[in-house]
Amino acid sequence: MMKRIVLTLTVLATGLAMSPAQRSDPIRVEVETVNVLVSVNDKEGVFLTDLSADDIEVYEDGVLQEITNFDQRTNVPLAIALCVDTSSSVRIKLDFEKEAATDFLFSVMRPTDRALLAEFDSGVTLLHDFTHDVNDLKRELDRLRAGGGTALYDAIYDVSEQKMLDAEGRKVLVILSDGSDVSSQVTFEDALRMAYRAEAAIYAISTTHFGADIDHEGDNALRQLTEATGGRVYFPYSITQLGEAFRAIDTELRNQYSLAYTSSNPARDGEFRKIRVKVKRDDVVTFYRKGYYAPQPESTR
Repeated sequence: MMKRIVLTLTVLATGLAMSPAQRSDPIRVEVETVNVLVSVNDKEGVFLTDLSADDIEVYEDGVLQEITNFDQRTNVPLAIALCVDTSSSVRIKLDFEKEAATDFLFSVMRPTDRALLAEFDSGVTLLHDFTHDVNDLKRELDRLRAGGGTALYDAIYDVSEQKMLDAEGRKVLVILSDGSDVSSQVTFEDALRMAYRAEAAIYAISTTHFGADIDHEGDNALRQLTEATGGRVYFPYSITQLGEAFRAIDTELRNQYSLAYTSSNPARDGEFRKIRVKVKRDDVVTFYRKGYYAPQPESTR
């Protein structure tokens, strides 16, 4: 997340004659603060929960940044967008998907969390807006029927733009799909760009590995989307593993570090800036979003 902080500074000059109006006239400086969520695993896949700010470095476009805030976030409210593929290609697996998705929502959501439900086939439909009540979402999940094409990229783009941009809390898109897009009006790059702008992490569960032939192209798309935004993709081979994948997402969301830094690049050029997080320990694996878009120039706003 990027947050704009406006600092008001009063200019004082020694030995210079200044009018009262001059002395009271403030200078407004806009400082861009970038927030990054980081998951850190050891080589066995166990979350590391004993890190401090001294253990981590963050770079923007290769330049070391000063971390201004660091803590382990386990109780930040979640804003979850559950996006379920209901295309013809998932017809034989849809009942299992609905059951696993329901279990996930009941297990992950706390009273302060909110979730919405969207389905996508040839188009994208918001079935239920953000709610704290899992039972409302369960009723919509039970009604899902399969048919049509697959508009995965449209789903990511539309939900990110229309629902996640202004959402509060830790923003998460959970995608349940085979990843094979055949119907979208937007491109892969468009979808990823909008997810970056919404500062939403994408977690995906591929449905291609049980009950159907494996779609390597779809799996690669899911892998790229999740890695870029700081999420994770899972490839369950059975119904049991499908439930385990949902539980793994729940566990990761509760075991992340939050760090913030003030970008050393003051340019308001709307360009993409790469983020690299380095943990000063051996044999660790990190997950975090790989960049963000700088603020737009004033003339384009």
